[in-house]
Amino acid sequence: MILAVAIVARYGIHQAGAWRRVYVICAAVALYPNVFVGVTEAFLKFPALTALAPNQTEAPLVVAQVVVLALLVTLTIVATKKTRA
Repeated sequence: MILAVAIVARYGIHQAGAWRRVYVICAAVALYPNVFVGVTEAFLKFPALTALAPNQTEAPLVVAQVVVLALLVTLTIVATKKTRA
């Protein structure tokens, strides 16, 4: 659903006006699940990380996911402010 809005903003409306910011936000929101899965997979595949969170419910994994979410939100805010309407 989010990607559909991003595609319309990018190709249908050609990022005119406020649609440029809509595109940036939609792209970031669509990226988050991929990053979430990437961090989770890293905790499964790398022995050092697996030792920190063997059941995928421990605090190190939760902290890593919160840090990734905070970083993505921060970068989205910066990118949204830097886009010109």
